[in-house]
Amino acid sequence: MSETVLHATSVTVPHQLMHVGGEWVDAGAGGRIESVNPTSEEVIGTVPDAGAEDVDAAVAVAREAASGWGRLGWAKRGALLRELARRIEDETEALARLDVRDAGLPLAGMRTDVTGAAATLDYYAGIAPQTGGGTAPASEDTLSYTLRQPYGVVARIVPFNHPFKFAAGKVAAPLAAGNAVVLKPGEQASLSALELARIAAEVLPPGVLNVVTGAGATTGAALVGHPDVHRVAFTGSVPSGRAVLRAAAEGITHVTLELGGKNPLIVFPDVDVPKAAAAAVAGMNIARCTGQSCGSNSRIYVHADIADEFVAALVERVAALRVGDPMLAETQVGPLAFRAHHERVLGHLETARREGATFAYGGSRPPGRGFFVEPAVLTGLDDDMAVVREEIFGPVMSVLTWRDVDDVIRRANDTPFGLTANVWTRDVTAAHRAAAALEAGYVYVNGTGRRPTGTPFGGWKSSGLGKDNGLEELLSYTQEKTVTVTL
Repeated sequence: MSETVLHATSVTVPHQLMHVGGEWVDAGAGGRIESVNPTSEEVIGTVPDAGAEDVDAAVAVAREAASGWGRLGWAKRGALLRELARRIEDETEALARLDVRDAGLPLAGMRTDVTGAAATLDYYAGIAPQTGGGTAPASEDTLSYTLRQPYGVVARIVPFNHPFKFAAGKVAAPLAAGNAVVLKPGEQASLSALELARIAAEVLPPGVLNVVTGAGATTGAALVGHPDVHRVAFTGSVPSGRAVLRAAAEGITHVTLELGGKNPLIVFPDVDVPKAAAAAVAGMNIARCTGQSCGSNSRIYVHADIADEFVAALVERVAALRVGDPMLAETQVGPLAFRAHHERVLGHLETARREGATFAYGGSRPPGRGFFVEPAVLTGLDDDMAVVREEIFGPVMSVLTWRDVDDVIRRANDTPFGLTANVWTRDVTAAHRAAAALEAGYVYVNGTGRRPTGTPFGGWKSSGLGKDNGLEELLSYTQEKTVTVTL
C-alpha cells in the first residue's frame, strides 16, 4: 500500500498511495497533500494529489470492471458486501483510531462510525434484490416489462467530517446496484478511505472499488466532468455542490447532492426542559464530531416562557462536555478537522461578538496546540445576524425565543437551507402540524438527530437533490429500461 505498513498505533503514515484497479499507484505528476493531525498540528503523512490523467485511469479500470460486477447478480454481490462488512468490523478499533488521528474526532464516535458503515453495507446487501423490474399492462399482442440496470461507473465524493463512515457507507448502494465506484474522500482526511481500499481489495474483484485522493477543485472536478461517469453523488457544502452541478451539466450526468443545513429546533413550552436541552446538545453532534455535521440543530427557537430555564439547562449540559485529546476515552469534544476550518469557525464567533451576541457559554480557543474551540451557546440574537443565517459547521448553538407558533414556523423556514428540523413538544397535534409546515427534507419530533436505518435522508431547497439512506438511494444508482415485445 505504501512505503511503510499502516498500524493504528503508528505516529506517522508517510507516502500513502491510491488504489486503482487492484494496484497501489501514485499521482502521475507526483503531487502530495499533507495529512495533519488536528490535535497535535503535526504532519502524520501525505496522500497523492491526483490530476486529470489519474482520474482518467481510475475511470477506465472501473468501466472495465463494471460489466462483470453488474452481471454477477445481486445475490453474489450481496454476499461479497456482507463479507466486506465483516472484515471492516474485525478492524473497528484500528480504523476508528486512524480517523481520530487524521480528523480529530472522538474515539467513541469513530467506533460507532465504523460499525455503522458495516451495518450500511449489510443493509444494502439485503435490499439489493429490489433492483428488479416489473411488468406493465399489456394487450393480447404485446408484453411490456421494465429492467433496472446499473449506470456502470459511479463517482462518489465524500467530505471530511465522518471519514470512514462516509467512505464505506456511501459506496454501499452503488455497489449493491451493480456499479463500479471511483471514490474521492475529503482531501483533509483521506487515510481511512485508503484503508477501506485495502480491506475491499481482499474481497471485491479488482477495479470495482477505486480510491483516488486529491483536491475537490481538481481531482473532484475531473471526476465529475468525466465523459464515462454517468452518475455522481456528492456530500459536502452548498458552494461545492453548486460546482459539482455545473461540472456535471455538460454531460447531462445524473447527480444527487447532500449539502449543508442551518437546521431549526423548535421547543414548545410543555416540554421536560432538562430532557429537551439534553436532546439539543445531542442533536448538535458536539460529542460525536464537534458540531461538524450538516444535520446539526444549530438554530434553537425556545418558547419565551421557558427560555431562561432552557438556556440554563443547555449551558449546564454543554459545560459538562469534556474537551481534550480525542484519543482518550473520557474526551467528548475534539478539535476541528483542519486549520482553515478552525480559523473560519473562530471568525464566525468574532463576527457574532461584533454584532452584539451574548455568549452564555464558551466560544473561545483553549490554550495550547490543536484546532480546538470551546463549544458556544449564544443568546441575545435576532434572525438577521450572520451566526443565525450562515452554516458554521462547528460547535456553535444560537438560541432565540418565540411566542406565536405560526411566526416561529415562518422564521424557521426563512433560510435557503432545508435539510432537517426538530420539534419538541408533548402535544401530538402541534407536533404533526409543525412537521407538515416546516420546509425540510427530514423532520424529527422529540428527536436527537439519530436516523433509523432505511429512512430516506435528503434536503429541500439549497440543501440538496435526491435521497440517501434508503431504497430510493439504491434505485437511484440504476437506470430504468422498458422493453415491449410484440408477440
